[in-house]
Amino acid sequence: MAEIEGQVKDEELDPEQQARRRLALAQIRQYPDSALKMAARPVEDFDDDLRRLVDRMKLLMVDASGIGLAATQVGVLQRLFVFQASEDETVAIANPEIVERSEETTVEDEGCLSIQGVLLPVERPTTIAIVGQDEHGASVRYELDEPYARVAQHETDHLDGVLILDRTTPEARREALASLRPRIVLG
Repeated sequence: MAEIEGQVKDEELDPEQQARRRLALAQIRQYPDSALKMAARPVEDFDDDLRRLVDRMKLLMVDASGIGLAATQVGVLQRLFVFQASEDETVAIANPEIVERSEETTVEDEGCLSIQGVLLPVERPTTIAIVGQDEHGASVRYELDEPYARVAQHETDHLDGVLILDRTTPEARREALASLRPRIVLG
């Protein structure tokens, strides 16, 4: 498996993969898009439209070299995300709720497909249990360890309008915001 750096797989991409990644990232909302700060509504309809959205999000996540993607990141305000639940399993979870968190925490650098080029230290529980529904409406439960527990927590935050910028230290936040601030170029 490619090494995971933040929420992005760190792997060598050939020119076609690089082009697919650029195209995928162009379809993912980027900071400071207001949709990223909005809380999502519960998923109520488990229909073909939802399954098409899940398929699209899985493709975007893979093409963007990500390991998780929330519906809010594609401008859909529904409580839904897709993520890598293990090395070889990508799943969707609607209406997720973290029901157990370990007392043990770790601080790791996290990145985000919606905040390109930024890695921020974020403290999170090392293991969690999360419940919700799959894209067909069936109940699911995942018991996750690092790094998959971190991914699920990161994506759940997105559904509440919380970004890694909100979870990091004040110093790291200031540095990240300074690097994200548009630069005026005088010609």
